[in-house]
Amino acid sequence: MDKTNYSIALIPGDGIGNEVTSVAFEVALQAAKASGITLVSTVYDWGTDYYFKHGTMMPANAIDTLRGRDAILLGAVGHPKVPDHVTLNGLLLPIRRRFDQFANVRPAVLYRGVSSPLRGMNAGDIDMVVVRENTEGEYAQIGGFVHETHPQEVAIQTAVFTRHGVERIIRYAFELATKRKKKSLVTSITKSNAQAFSMVLWDRVFQSVAAEFPAIKTESLLVDAAAMNFVRRPQTFDVVVASNLFGDILSDISAIVSGSIGLAASANIDPTRRFPSMFEPVHGSAPDIAGKGLANPTALMQSARLMLAHLGERMAAVRMQRAIEAVYAEKKNLTRDVGGTAGTEQFTDAVIDKL
Repeated sequence: MDKTNYSIALIPGDGIGNEVTSVAFEVALQAAKASGITLVSTVYDWGTDYYFKHGTMMPANAIDTLRGRDAILLGAVGHPKVPDHVTLNGLLLPIRRRFDQFANVRPAVLYRGVSSPLRGMNAGDIDMVVVRENTEGEYAQIGGFVHETHPQEVAIQTAVFTRHGVERIIRYAFELATKRKKKSLVTSITKSNAQAFSMVLWDRVFQSVAAEFPAIKTESLLVDAAAMNFVRRPQTFDVVVASNLFGDILSDISAIVSGSIGLAASANIDPTRRFPSMFEPVHGSAPDIAGKGLANPTALMQSARLMLAHLGERMAAVRMQRAIEAVYAEKKNLTRDVGGTAGTEQFTDAVIDKL
């Protein structure tokens, strides 16, 4: 971006989001400082506490407020007393859609020092990225209720697949595979044997875009087979591209076979850079451990690393990555979800010491 100062919106959100956001940003701040750049943050107290006070997850002018920021770092959203469809449709999903963050990018890597629940997996064996279409598909929020609350109640939910939307996410996946320079493989996930319109369109577009990238190998899997193979042979995947629903589910599988959902980062990208992109962990607000200082901040730290990389600050991102990997390799300051005994602050201090 050819800048030295970046304006970052911090939305801690709910539960452990309030704990991991501050420490993840502090690590990003230190990595940026070492690269001669400055991150200036503004904290927004949007989430379910805001909802309890005002009846909405964020104010009416929230999108305009965020529009001028260089990036958004989101902690977590969710509360046991508020239905998930209220929290997600009140904050997270509107930001994704209004800023056209159509590429949801979720890396999954098995780090040295982390054990996979799968037998025989060693550090580096799992190294994939799930690229999920993020603004339409099964989560398009088109539908409604008829005869609501009555015994004959009907719910209609319509999935929307546009050629424009399908093509741009598939092309993004091929471009990412080209940049990664790893297995040079893009795997497409559908269910076209049962969904004979939306997924057949996806298959046709995938074949069309693949023809433009002759150096990239391709694979097409039905989603049930993909779920099986994420467990059976995760080491064979490179870049996986999927619809909103399928990508959401498969990225959780890729996270857990890599050791913990607490490691899984996520980026909501507008590749055109017309709008700010948003970076968040895959995990939720974890109300059962909120406020106890036990949360693993790795997922949001890695999300902040993706943020720095997206902003063009590659060296700062590399510093963060190396510091996090070094802490995991030592195994002395790991949190409970990955077999350690450290708390959030102890893990964070260890990462900062490695920067």
